[in-house]
Amino acid sequence: MAKASARHILVPTEESCKDLKAAIEAGADFAEVAEKHSKCPSGKQGGALGEFSPGQMVKEFDEVVFNGEVGKVLGPVKTQFGYHLIEITDRT
Repeated sequence: MAKASARHILVPTEESCKDLKAAIEAGADFAEVAEKHSKCPSGKQGGALGEFSPGQMVKEFDEVVFNGEVGKVLGPVKTQFGYHLIEITDRT
């Protein structure tokens, strides 16, 4: 079965999500941005979510993690929790 590891940043608005993505693409450190801005408890670990299988995360999140490009910052991805930037760190 497929497995993936990812980290993410969760914010309440699409605009702030896009702003943070631009900052990361301009060279800001993903983990530092997650610690400062993420509304998810995982922000304290730089946004790291560990390893998980399909179906363990909400559908919109799963679709990106199991189909998106590894190592690239993806998003904004809207879920019931808010807007996410997602970086897939590993997928098997």
